[in-house]
Parts: sequence; structure tokens; C-alpha cells
Amino acid sequence: MTAPRQIRRFGMVIGLREEHATAYVALHAGPGVRDLLIAANIRNFSIFLHRLPDGKLYEFGYYEYVGSDYDADMAALAAHPRNAEWLSLCDPMQLPLPGETGWAEMEEVFHNR
Repeated sequence: MTAPRQIRRFGMVIGLREEHATAYVALHAGPGVRDLLIAANIRNFSIFLHRLPDGKLYEFGYYEYVGSDYDADMAALAAHPRNAEWLSLCDPMQLPLPGETGWAEMEEVFHNR
């Protein structure tokens, strides 16, 4: 009998530059790199956009990793030329939180199974 697959959940946050909000949303309405994420064993990837009381826009992302070798899957994703092209479009639109260079991972404190 095969052991059940362990799902790892990830939450993350990053700022979004106001002047790029419309373009960022439009970019994500297309196919983007969805197929690459699936190949990297990423499922249920969602990005939420919200303006906080400081007046700035923030993205909150969530995904589930369903593979067995996270580091290898993320390395393969990072090495894919189309993913690099995608990030070259998205990264300049975003504002990492202070002390971060990209998305800041959040701590999971509750999950209702």
C-alpha cells in the first residue's frame, strides 16, 4: 500500500505597484505559466489583491505542493525559460516587503481539514 501523499500549503505576501495593478491583473487573466506550475506539482495557486489601511496594494498568494521533491521541482521551474520570461514581466510590478527580495512566506496558523 502506498503512503498517502503529503500536501504542503504555502501562503505568501508581496506589494503591488499601484501603476501596474491593471496590467498585472490582465496578465494573470491569460494562460501565463499555469502548465509549468502543474508540471512542478503546484495546485490550487490563487492570488488575492487587497488594499490595506496604509493605502498600498498587496497580493496574498496561496498554493499547495503535491509532489515528493519540492527543491527539485522548484529548481526545474526556476530553470524553465518561459518561467524566467514570466517573472521578468511580473517582478517589476511588485514591491517586496522590507527585508525581502520577493514574495514573503507566511506562517500557517490554522487549517480546517
